[in-house]
Amino acid sequence: MSPDASRVVALGDELVRIHDALRQDLHRLRTDGRLPERSLAAHCLTFCATLTRHHTGEEDGAFPALAARFPDLRPLLGKMAEDHRLIAGITARVEGIAQQLAEGDAARLIAELDGLGAVLESHFAFEERRIRDALDELDGSATELLGARPAGQNETGSSSTP
Repeated sequence: MSPDASRVVALGDELVRIHDALRQDLHRLRTDGRLPERSLAAHCLTFCATLTRHHTGEEDGAFPALAARFPDLRPLLGKMAEDHRLIAGITARVEGIAQQLAEGDAARLIAELDGLGAVLESHFAFEERRIRDALDELDGSATELLGARPAGQNETGSSSTP
């Protein structure tokens, strides 16, 4: 296998890695009762921005590339884009609650995160089952196709630990 082919084959695995990282981040937000409200709110806003960047990356990169290479996937990709819009609505509610988080109001935010988690898990599992193999056929990087930064890089582009 050529070096390029090994990089391309990894895109399906990279999708799962991105989803797993988002799953873990959301789980920590939902279960870490030790975070003060201000910190919880900040972490929620960062999570929402990361999730939005991933979905925007898919819609701007992976979905058009998949539709061009596999026209039969277009209806499926349209369904996933609809899911992204549904998730964006929930994410907007989470962001609104997080921005106005008051003392003792964390339970409302956690409840909304629980709902987001249920929808995301269904969406991620569906996406992983249906497009993972097709992603392996594409040329491109996870950054341009999946809206992901290289591992260990934070919002500002500097190194961080996960």
